[in-house]
Amino acid sequence: MRHHTRKRSKTTQRAIAATAGLALGAGALIAVNVYASAHESANGNSTKRAAQGPADPAGGATTISCPDVGAKLTSVPGRARTQVDKELALLDKQVAEAYQKLRSSTKAIQQDRSFATNAIMAPLKDRRTATIDRIAIAIGRSGTRPQGLEALAACTLRATGAQDQGPGQEQGVTAVQGNGPVAADFVDITTVRPNVKSPRMQRGASAGRFTTQCGVNENKLYNSDNIIVAPGVDNGAHHTHDYVGNQDNDAFTTNEEFAAAATSCRNQGDKSTYYWPVLRLQDGTQEFDAQELGGGAEGNTGTILTAAKVTLNFVGNPRGKVVAMPKFLRIITGDAKAFSNGTANANASWSCTGFENRQLTDRYPVCPQGSSLVRTSKFQSCWDGRSTDSANHRSHVAFADPRTGACPSGMKAVPQLVQRLVYDVDAPSLDDNGQSSPFYALDGFPEQMHKPITDHGDFINVFDERLMNRMVQCINTGRTCR
Repeated sequence: MRHHTRKRSKTTQRAIAATAGLALGAGALIAVNVYASAHESANGNSTKRAAQGPADPAGGATTISCPDVGAKLTSVPGRARTQVDKELALLDKQVAEAYQKLRSSTKAIQQDRSFATNAIMAPLKDRRTATIDRIAIAIGRSGTRPQGLEALAACTLRATGAQDQGPGQEQGVTAVQGNGPVAADFVDITTVRPNVKSPRMQRGASAGRFTTQCGVNENKLYNSDNIIVAPGVDNGAHHTHDYVGNQDNDAFTTNEEFAAAATSCRNQGDKSTYYWPVLRLQDGTQEFDAQELGGGAEGNTGTILTAAKVTLNFVGNPRGKVVAMPKFLRIITGDAKAFSNGTANANASWSCTGFENRQLTDRYPVCPQGSSLVRTSKFQSCWDGRSTDSANHRSHVAFADPRTGACPSGMKAVPQLVQRLVYDVDAPSLDDNGQSSPFYALDGFPEQMHKPITDHGDFINVFDERLMNRMVQCINTGRTCR
């Protein structure tokens, strides 16, 4: 069975959450994720994917770009956190619904160019304004009310690029295609110059490596929740995740449940949860979630590809020793909204076996015969020494300086998770828009158009104390341990 079967008590919690969503005006389900993204275009004519959104006047496709409210919240009082999380989830749901309306309104937009502005974007701004106001009020009840959030209510219609328009498409006419990817999102890896630089190891560096083996999601544990950014919110990610490690992972899992759960990791002392958006082959296959939110109902379609290999390494710091991570530390790397937010947090990379000295962030690689697709995510390795999470899910951790390995002032170096996923997937055919050999694509928010720059990974540390201390000792003494 493909679904993650949840305990009855959690089913009840979901019903309560849905009811609360209705009280907030959220509809039957709430959705969230403070991190996700998109990019370009509309290319060619594929019957394998759903209808593309309306074309912009220059002939390319159009999507919706909104400011990321959650990223601006650096401080949220504990008593306000639950409501704020749900309101942030509602903002994402509002954008997803507006984008779906945009995609289905091609005829109305062609007949009235002001339709999108008046019937979609203006109501979206009104809904976002009300939701953002509730966020500010909730924070203000227990702390200092944030100022200036209302300026984040307005969204824009963003042209995704006419340069990717395929043959036979007239300007101003909707392309018959899914919401990404397009041929321009791919590049032959052999044409990319080597671009990987490693920091110089200094005297006193922690040069060891600790590997945990947790499988490749053979258990088919999938859901579209995100416990880090949307606790208590069903379909909080708007896209489907693979999970390895902890086997009790959904939006309602408590720390106590994480600690008591089974794990797919070979060493049972590692009950951490490792999850990432699934990769799909755009081949027209109806997966288990073809009609569901987070799946086909939000543009995530095709065969889910299971990685042939998943490597989870924890490495040290090139400047000095590392200290143990606190239990239940939460880390997000990459940015699922890098198109809307910019590329500051877009650090997940794509490559091919045999070419991993060439890493891409904004293009999918086309690998030569005999080479496999590789996704690599490096997680933040500096910790503030106090918090297991933060309001924007980023401020409590940071990356070390890429040149020196130094952590920001006041932060401590912890073991760095390096996650490597390998897929055996045929190279897509770019000359016929994926007809003879289909594109592959990352799951993502519907308005983000499955762009590679939106790749990201999530980690919650549930190592037991003894195993974590073993990891630290291994890394600090320069050994390689499994």
